[in-house]
Amino acid sequence: MPHGDAGCAESERHEPLVLESVPEEAGRSCQTALCRRLEKHCSRSPREIKSKVLGFVPILQWLPRYQPRDWLLGDVMSGLIVGILLVPQSIAYSLLAGQDPIYGLYTSFFSSIIYTLLGTSRHISVGIFGVLCLLVGQVVDREVASAGYLTEGGDGLAAVNGSALESCDRSCYAITVAATVTFTAGVYQVLMGIFQVGFVSVYLSDSLLSGFATGASLTILTSQVKYLLGLKIQRPQGWFTLFKTWFSLLANLAHANLCDLITSLVCLLLLVPTKELNNRFKNKLKAPIPFELFVVIIATLASHFGRFNADYGSDVAGEIPTGFLPPRLPAWSLIPAVAVDAFSIALVGFAITVSLSEMFAKKHGYRVDANQEMYAIGFCNILPSFFRCFATSAALTKTLVKESTGCQTQVSGLVSAVVLLLVLLVIAPLFYSLQKCVLAVIIVVNLRGALRKFAEVPRMWRANRVDAAIWLITMATSALVNTELGLLAGVLVSAFCVLGRTQRAQALELGRTQDGDHYEVLSAYRGLRSHPAVAVFRYPAPIYYANRSLFKKSLYRRAGLDPVKEKTRRIKFEKKLKRQNAERESVCKEDGEGAAGVTLALEQKPLRGLVLDCGAVLFVDSAGVDALKEVRKDYGELGVAVVLAQCSPAVLDALRRGGYLPEKRGGDHRLTFFTIADAVHHVQRASAPNADYNGTR
Repeated sequence: MPHGDAGCAESERHEPLVLESVPEEAGRSCQTALCRRLEKHCSRSPREIKSKVLGFVPILQWLPRYQPRDWLLGDVMSGLIVGILLVPQSIAYSLLAGQDPIYGLYTSFFSSIIYTLLGTSRHISVGIFGVLCLLVGQVVDREVASAGYLTEGGDGLAAVNGSALESCDRSCYAITVAATVTFTAGVYQVLMGIFQVGFVSVYLSDSLLSGFATGASLTILTSQVKYLLGLKIQRPQGWFTLFKTWFSLLANLAHANLCDLITSLVCLLLLVPTKELNNRFKNKLKAPIPFELFVVIIATLASHFGRFNADYGSDVAGEIPTGFLPPRLPAWSLIPAVAVDAFSIALVGFAITVSLSEMFAKKHGYRVDANQEMYAIGFCNILPSFFRCFATSAALTKTLVKESTGCQTQVSGLVSAVVLLLVLLVIAPLFYSLQKCVLAVIIVVNLRGALRKFAEVPRMWRANRVDAAIWLITMATSALVNTELGLLAGVLVSAFCVLGRTQRAQALELGRTQDGDHYEVLSAYRGLRSHPAVAVFRYPAPIYYANRSLFKKSLYRRAGLDPVKEKTRRIKFEKKLKRQNAERESVCKEDGEGAAGVTLALEQKPLRGLVLDCGAVLFVDSAGVDALKEVRKDYGELGVAVVLAQCSPAVLDALRRGGYLPEKRGGDHRLTFFTIADAVHHVQRASAPNADYNGTR
């Protein structure tokens, strides 16, 4: 038997795989699903209700199983060290948020306690985070300026809590704005937890968050230069604040305070190398040495006995009260003005917290609940806002310290809170003479990690250019244009990159292995065999409205046969043939000879069938179904059969609802097949009898 006849006989003997689909549930609808879900939640047993309540307050689950002999020492040590580190950082980052030092201590204290009660991560440290402080500070400066406070510490009147005007200086109004935006951000986070939209964080990729944090770090660095130089200039508002700030700094450089400048240089020379020593010997040290605290103590003593404020005009922290202020409601009238800013703060705070908690949970072999983390960080913002606190989230530096010093559970957070409580009740007033330039130095030194990301750009570019582009665009927009706009730009660029990848997808020709019915990309592997009359293609992307035309162009180009152009060519050929026959008849009549037809041979394309592997097609929308219909129709008019293979149930359902397949389920529609081999055998059987495999590649 000839080789071609053997291939045809093989096709005739081949029986395609047939599977019976499971029928959909009768009466299935969104309303039915919602009713069933409500019924499930409302008909819980007492045991399930107890488990749900304990899940909302995780400390009730893990505290009874606490092992003091194994865990207490590590928790106490890590809690003490983090608490000591929190004191200078809380005072310093208050400056970045536009607040008095006492409010930073309040924020760290309350967030440590609340996360211990509600958080599911054993290792992360929740408290003040530089990027959030920057976002809060920008809102505070904007609202304070719009309320008429033009100078720091100025007196004035402002409406607080939407009531009658009461005396409220700039500091009072600034913390009112910060507490209100923090309350609003916390409400957003709790609502996201209630509606279980923790998946939102997946849209903030690592490259996006890293670029955003680096861009914000440049803005933070720029905002602290005025304190390093001892200049009293207002923080610019709106877009391009980086350029505006540097312009103001250069314009006022002649008014720099020499005392602050010298103090800043001395503190930088002390802190930068000592921080590097801590990093270099972190594996040998049981705990990092708190050089920041030492610098704060020495600088405070030097400023006090050297009378830097009185004699040299150096700006100092000022009076820091002891104890706690009575709780106060947020200013409801300010919520509409800060609602949009609060959403970006809520999103960034949650994304940072979840990414860190999941990273350390995976490292230490336990699980965290993303939605519970949303509740925890939300209440870490809502409840402290009544006590004049500002936005918080997890902080990487302090989390790494907790982990390296033996932290085992959330008890370490309570120990840190005890340290902060001691400072709030007894020690805080001793920091009266602490220069603000020292606090600015602490902030700048802690930006080293984010700024080092610039050195990793070449590596990121080599690893993945798309991720590197997202990082660069997000960083540049956050730093040079606007911080919040940088986050939005990063999300949009990420989305467009995903869309762009579906736009760039190309149809790939597949070949069959020599010893089986497995098909792979013909250009990627050697030894694959193609079919002379049946082409097999794979499209590695969804087929939807945005890429339907690109899908068709790619498929036609790879197949080497554009049905639209082929039909046009045939129409032109027929017209040419008729015209030549008419001319021939005319000549023959003049010569008195009988008409003779002119026969022209139309070059025939060898393609007789086309198989489209849909295994990599994630979904198909109505526009995609129409595109597949057009492909089948266009090729069908040329006598080329088009069949689909390896469609997922979701794609099959979309094809059925879109009219590509009959509504009736089951049976062989001769349009879709479960395997590529079945589809090829079907096309071979239905096309020319001399179908055969050609040589290998």
